[in-house]
Amino acid sequence: MALKDITLGQYFPGNSFVHRLDPRTKILAVTLYIVALFLAKFFLTYALMFLVLALAVKISQVPLKSLMKGMKPIAFVVVFTAVLNLFYTPGTHVLAKFWIFTLTMEGVYQAFFMVIRIMMLISGSFLLTYTTSPILLTDGLESLLGPLKKVHVPVHELSMMMSIALRFIPTLIEETDKIMSAQRARGADFESGSLMRRAKALIPLLVPLFISAFRRADELAVAMECRCYHGGEGRTRLRQLKYTAADRAVIVLFLVMVVVTGVLGHFGL
Repeated sequence: MALKDITLGQYFPGNSFVHRLDPRTKILAVTLYIVALFLAKFFLTYALMFLVLALAVKISQVPLKSLMKGMKPIAFVVVFTAVLNLFYTPGTHVLAKFWIFTLTMEGVYQAFFMVIRIMMLISGSFLLTYTTSPILLTDGLESLLGPLKKVHVPVHELSMMMSIALRFIPTLIEETDKIMSAQRARGADFESGSLMRRAKALIPLLVPLFISAFRRADELAVAMECRCYHGGEGRTRLRQLKYTAADRAVIVLFLVMVVVTGVLGHFGL
């Protein structure tokens, strides 16, 4: 897997219906979608979740290829989760049994639906960052978490840290790729040998990467201080967030989706 395949935190500029939605609407929609995913039980409800995701991807005009590339880094987690559910889910319909492993029909269903759930959950979350710029994402999070300010929770600072972290993921990935290319040109080998040898080969990569990350953090801190940044107090925004009729319609549709999924899931559909 190439580092360039990691697309977490990237933003794809566009003018689609999804791009134009209020960031708070998109955050709430993703949250409701995740809730609905955990309420889904069987083929019908998962098919409904897949249709909603496919429609959102189509409307957002985000390249499907980019969405699929973003799945590569979590392939190991998906496979590991599938194996655990496949062999360690108790059931009455035993298909095969060997050593400490028991394969049941319930385990097959559980593994299949768990893989589908993880992939759709990650895809929905990626779609949020693909269609929302880091600045708008920060403003949306701060607005939604605004009531927590009454109990002295540093909402603005938390939102800013989350946004900066997402913003710098692609930058650090690009930096890592450059360092790895430079180390390979000097004869470094990151892919062959035993696990311990490959782990030791990463040391010359991690040291300059950490130095670069700390340098970028220091430069960002200095830049923010030079611009008299003092947190969210008294801060104005170029773009004021306002809900439109489209935002309200999307939120209502996702609320209906959660209710329908919950009802269908209650009946095991």
